[in-house]
Amino acid sequence: MASTHINPTRMELTRLKKKLVTATRGHKLLKDKRDELMRQFLDLVRENKALREKVEAGIYKANKNFLLARAGMQDEILDVALLAPKQEVSVEYGTRNIMSVEIPIFTYHTRTSDPNDIYSYGFAFTSADLDSAVYSLSELLPDMLRLAETEKSCQLMAEEIEKTRRRVNALEHVMIPNLQSSIKYITMKLDENERSTQIRLMKVKDMMLEEAHHYKERLLEEVPQN
Repeated sequence: MASTHINPTRMELTRLKKKLVTATRGHKLLKDKRDELMRQFLDLVRENKALREKVEAGIYKANKNFLLARAGMQDEILDVALLAPKQEVSVEYGTRNIMSVEIPIFTYHTRTSDPNDIYSYGFAFTSADLDSAVYSLSELLPDMLRLAETEKSCQLMAEEIEKTRRRVNALEHVMIPNLQSSIKYITMKLDENERSTQIRLMKVKDMMLEEAHHYKERLLEEVPQN
């Protein structure tokens, strides 16, 4: 509903029409952004689900191998074997922009490129189950980092989708209808004022014609009759 405090002038009408055009264009852009965010969000959710299942299965397998290794080895030997790791991993954090959302990117680097450096012990007094457990965890590292990326990305994109949805609804159900109502109100007022002005002009014209007619009659009366 249009506010009664709106000044019904042509300048205000022009301003509101420009504002309506901008709001309509912004509404379309935000809807397109929301739809694209939803598409990419759903892709990430599917990838996240598959990664979580894979990582959970890998962790379960590694834990199972650790239990078998602990059952087949003395606790002192197992503790010494895992006491001083040879390999070292460093993780770097970056971001990339998806529809104005900064999502994280994790990359990792190992201290050495030798794949056997994941084993910090000799093979003489350890079991093959321990080797399998260490290897399983090493293989899971890229998937675990990617899982962290997708989960955080899903969280950030869900927040952005919600904000975009609220903006779309505000434009669609509040701002645009109010602008349209205000434009209609001003247009009706201007039309009403124009009709009133025309009516006043017509009355003034009739009054002037009537006065002119009476003036002619008076002139005729004042002319002396021969």
